[in-house]
Amino acid sequence: MVDTPAASETVFRLIYRSHMRITSDVRKAELGEIFSVARSNNKRLGVTGALLVWDEFFVQTLEGDETVVRDLYDRIHRDARHERVAIISEDPAAERVFGRWSMARVGDGDEPDIPLLMNRDKGGISPAAPRPTTPDQEAVLGDMREAARSGAQPA
Repeated sequence: MVDTPAASETVFRLIYRSHMRITSDVRKAELGEIFSVARSNNKRLGVTGALLVWDEFFVQTLEGDETVVRDLYDRIHRDARHERVAIISEDPAAERVFGRWSMARVGDGDEPDIPLLMNRDKGGISPAAPRPTTPDQEAVLGDMREAARSGAQPA
């Protein structure tokens, strides 16, 4: 397992948006599988972040070692469950904004941000206990919500 870097270390943050190709009849189970695999892989890789699922769009923030984050993004980019994958931002950051999040569902607008657990008995994901967010997290989450909304605008 990879340890989370000390707060003084610079981390790399990449945010991307994509259009979902998962049909509504299997969406709950597929999203549950995505969250389950991502949480496990991210913890092993030392990657933190958040995933916004809004309408037909994904917006995800990945934080960690630059090489690891870019390799993970390359794998995500090739996943057939989405299309029109585009990087919104990619920058070094003074510290992790989502240092305690391996994965969480980000609410749109006034909906709460919810850490998620895989629940195979219920056929998908289930909410865990909510956690308060910091001002830095709110700033990045706001950018993610805006990226989702702008992706839904007609071209």
